[in-house]
Amino acid sequence: METSTAAAVIFGVTYLGVALGGLPRLAIDRTGIAMLGALAMVVFGVLSPGQALGSVSLGTLLLLYGLMIVSVQLRLGGFYTWLAVRLSRFRGSPGLFLLVLMSTGGVLAAVLANDIICLAFTPVLAVALRRRGLNPVPYLLGLAMGTNLGSAATIIGNPQSMLIGQTAGLSFREFLLWCGPPSAVCLVLTYVVLRLIYRGRFTAAAPEAAVHEGKWPDFDRWQTAKGLLAAAAVVALLFSPLPREWSVVSVAGVLLLSRRMRTRSILGLVDWHLITLFCGLFVVVAGFNSTGLPQEFLAYLERKGIPLSNPYALSLAAVALSNMVSNVPATVLLAPHMPQGSPVAWYVLSLATTYAGNMFIIGSMANLIVIEQARLEGVRISFREYARSGVPVTAMNLLVLAGWIALRGG
Repeated sequence: METSTAAAVIFGVTYLGVALGGLPRLAIDRTGIAMLGALAMVVFGVLSPGQALGSVSLGTLLLLYGLMIVSVQLRLGGFYTWLAVRLSRFRGSPGLFLLVLMSTGGVLAAVLANDIICLAFTPVLAVALRRRGLNPVPYLLGLAMGTNLGSAATIIGNPQSMLIGQTAGLSFREFLLWCGPPSAVCLVLTYVVLRLIYRGRFTAAAPEAAVHEGKWPDFDRWQTAKGLLAAAAVVALLFSPLPREWSVVSVAGVLLLSRRMRTRSILGLVDWHLITLFCGLFVVVAGFNSTGLPQEFLAYLERKGIPLSNPYALSLAAVALSNMVSNVPATVLLAPHMPQGSPVAWYVLSLATTYAGNMFIIGSMANLIVIEQARLEGVRISFREYARSGVPVTAMNLLVLAGWIALRGG
């Protein structure tokens, strides 16, 4: 088999497996599929081992790794659990509670990454809401969508934004100024959509006092203070001219110098699956790009008047691809083909892939985390139930993005 044919077949099988979330009759997941795809690119001679290693964006992985350690510090310090419990005791109206939850999740996700917030908040909220006699579904959807939108505001809010920021060398400040305002507007509009769709359905039949409560970290004031100080240091350093990945890793290194929290406990909660997924996808996409097929396809689109340099065309392509294979794989695939010298195109890619994550369950890892964690606590959210809100929310968010592009002269 010619290497170009092998590369195309490996890429196709890998991305199909990523889209499906697994392979028939096997227990393998997206991460395993990506790793096998990367290995196949080397075994079949598409890439040399050195080329495969060189295709991995070390800066992106270091940034992701460092931020995960900061988030783990707050998780082990009980901060997320404490805050989720405090939020669940909010005594305002159910509608106002939804707004508070979405706003809090969005702000936290902008600094501490949306996946971590969803992982820590979902079990606590699912139990607390059922005990209060509230319908958990709109609140958990609000958590997933709110954290997705909040994460879109900054370079460090989600994995795809980190990749984009590192690849394009974008300024943290300029990214925030361009992506923050439309994301804030989208969060408010998403809240309005959820209020309308679940009008009259925010309460359940009766409180469930016997709901099982899991074992969650106890709140530790000192460890939480360390984590919050580290998060503040990360944000301050990101506004500086220092290399962002090494700045964040340095802060994470300081957190490991602890007398009470063992290094093994901290590193054990790092999402190694996501980091491994990134590594595998970098190699698979590099192998596919070596065939020249993506470049030929993009040239064809440009001849048809649909270039990626057109922000509206880029938005639609990003949304479509994100809802086929999820937004992280979509970003890894599109990033090498982005127009050079145009920060706006990168901002649009980041926002479009993140907003697209709210359309269907598969669009974002944060959605999958919320659905799975909620299921473990006895709350089931079907694909149809999610899409009932996700489709109008995403359509409205994309209209906001289109308007913002026109306003800013994209």
